[in-house]
Amino acid sequence: MRNLFFLLWLMSLGQLIAQERLSGRIVTRESGKTEALPGVNIYWLGTTEGTVSDREGKFSLPLPPNLPQLVISHIGFKSDTLQVNPSTPLIHFLKVQDDAALDEVVVSQRKKAVQSSFYQAQDMIRVNEAELLKAACCNLSESFETNPSIDVNFADALSGTKQIKMLGLSSPYILISQENIPHIRGASQAYGLGFVPGTWIESIQIAKGTGSVVNGYESMVGQINTELKKPATDDRVFLNLFTSANGRKELNLHANTRLNGRWSGGIFVHGNQRDQRWDRNQDGFLDVPLANQINVLNRWQYADTQKGWVGFITLQGLWDKKESGQFNSALTNPWQSRVDTHKWNANFKLGHVFPEKPYQSIGIQGNWNQHLQKGRFAAREFHINHESVYANLLFNSILGNTNHKFKWGLNYTYDRFEETRYLPEISRVDHNIGSFFEYNYDSQEKFRAVAGLRVDRHNWLGTFVTPRMSLSQQFGESLVLKVSAGSGRRIATIFTEQLKLFSTNRSIYLPDAADPLRGLKPERAWNFGLTTTQKFDVNALLTGDWGFEFYRTDFEQQVVVDWDSPGRIDFYNLEGESYANSYKWSLNLNYNDRWDFRAALKHYDVQTTYSSGKRWVPLQPRWRYFVNLGYQSPVNAKNRQWRWDFTLQGVGKQRIVANGLGLGSRDSDAFALGNSQITRVFSKQFEMYGGSENLFNHRQKNPIVGADNPHSSIFDAAQVYAPIFGRGIYIGLRWSPFKS
Repeated sequence: MRNLFFLLWLMSLGQLIAQERLSGRIVTRESGKTEALPGVNIYWLGTTEGTVSDREGKFSLPLPPNLPQLVISHIGFKSDTLQVNPSTPLIHFLKVQDDAALDEVVVSQRKKAVQSSFYQAQDMIRVNEAELLKAACCNLSESFETNPSIDVNFADALSGTKQIKMLGLSSPYILISQENIPHIRGASQAYGLGFVPGTWIESIQIAKGTGSVVNGYESMVGQINTELKKPATDDRVFLNLFTSANGRKELNLHANTRLNGRWSGGIFVHGNQRDQRWDRNQDGFLDVPLANQINVLNRWQYADTQKGWVGFITLQGLWDKKESGQFNSALTNPWQSRVDTHKWNANFKLGHVFPEKPYQSIGIQGNWNQHLQKGRFAAREFHINHESVYANLLFNSILGNTNHKFKWGLNYTYDRFEETRYLPEISRVDHNIGSFFEYNYDSQEKFRAVAGLRVDRHNWLGTFVTPRMSLSQQFGESLVLKVSAGSGRRIATIFTEQLKLFSTNRSIYLPDAADPLRGLKPERAWNFGLTTTQKFDVNALLTGDWGFEFYRTDFEQQVVVDWDSPGRIDFYNLEGESYANSYKWSLNLNYNDRWDFRAALKHYDVQTTYSSGKRWVPLQPRWRYFVNLGYQSPVNAKNRQWRWDFTLQGVGKQRIVANGLGLGSRDSDAFALGNSQITRVFSKQFEMYGGSENLFNHRQKNPIVGADNPHSSIFDAAQVYAPIFGRGIYIGLRWSPFKS
């Protein structure tokens, strides 16, 4: 399979580069600045071969045999006729006609909150701020409640954390980055999604499949990148207050300033607290943990548009505390847990776009991160100190013309892990240097391709190659077919990725307890995907699209986490098959730019070979369905508006492992969850919102095994498949006093 993939990769790369076309960009000078010109007519003199420039002024068209002159014309500008050199990209300035007097024509369209990548080779979805405001988006883990591409799951019955899955696999197999710097990894896997406040997020890009080679080799099923708000474009002052029925109170404050024409700075403050003790199911354990968090981020932005320089400096500090368990003062030996996390981060980015070659740029990134986490779970302790350094050099340019683009660069990653637990201390240092090349072909018509290859040298993994490819073929104006393939690998940080094991009294068994890295092999997998999307217009008011996707992830090596034996958890290397098949059918409709409807049906076939044989992976629903309905009223003369959103998610049966009470492996019940929110916009500066999560008040009965005897060997709070707290209600406000 790998040899066939390499052959196809090389053949397609050679065929794409061989195509002859002329590419370029049409611009104009306005107030001393270079501006792109979209909609320019470009055609070969005396022929019918031509094209129109895109929104960035770019164009591409085939080279005819005799190479006639090129005609460039645009309303309100002087037309030009040129003799071109096909070996170099064309950048042409059009001059404004002196006597051009035109009536203004305004064409407007509401920007969709969720946009799919119809005109890109990769299967990518962009989620903007309008979508994030549809739910009680307190942090990144709660940002996907209205998105069918990501599944939100419950981690355990004690920590109150939510984890995400993509294509049937959990977040360690997803490369999660922040502004294209790897972010949620290593020690931050358990709680890191909760350390990115929702109000800080400007947009989210979700790429399915292994994705790009630029950010690393660890992605196996997808990449999620978050873009933070920029001081130059964010509100000068923004305040968000939030409170919910489960006792959570939250404050978000943004303050930004523009120092001069080039420098802008901002400070983002997030704080949340939960000090109410809730035990609705009367099992003696808190349904949601007590929590406190202070999260501060300081950003500086530099931009010189004339010379093509842009840069960022970001500093962040976080303090987080979570407490859970039994808090009955009458108990002499209560089961209690406490996790304290301190996190510090500093990074910078500097990029340069060459003014005379706008298709060419170079950038560097640097990131330092320290994640210190101390946890106590009844009699067990688990502390981890993870320090990481990341550096990246990236160069973008073209091969001949702008149809053929490429990225080349170098990555360096350093990780130092120190883990202390009731078993022997584990220390590990990883360092890796890698080089990558990614070629991007865009015919500006129907066919697009991205082919990437990276070579890495890792002190534990040795030298290895990571190939990835995405192809897209458009049929007509409304149908597109995409295929992708690629590989990924990673070293599992087994305890922090399975932190819920400390919510049990199960014994832990490793191939080599003194040195787990020596006994457990690195994980390696291949991912293959196929997607199709069909757009349609029912009439002038009703538009939409439907789609189907299939992805398969095949593991060649995997760390198997076996919960099937009561009272114990076994870690060992895969011997046999392990795969995840993901199927999805989707439908999106938009009516009159006021109503949005999204629906999806998903089926997962995720199985692994355990010591007892091949079985379904536990706590993974085999079926899920998703329905979202949204409405926004017209904005009146006083800038007032209503917005409403409703989401229904159906979760199918999941395999529950055997427990110490004598119950063998079995399936859970299927259930449905409903969330809804309504927002009243009073002005551009002020709005209020309120909503409910888990509208139908569905709760898992007896989520903790052995809750009446928490110090026995049967105690297990990790077999959670449904909500514990039940229905939740929240209200909040957003205020931007200087917004205009």
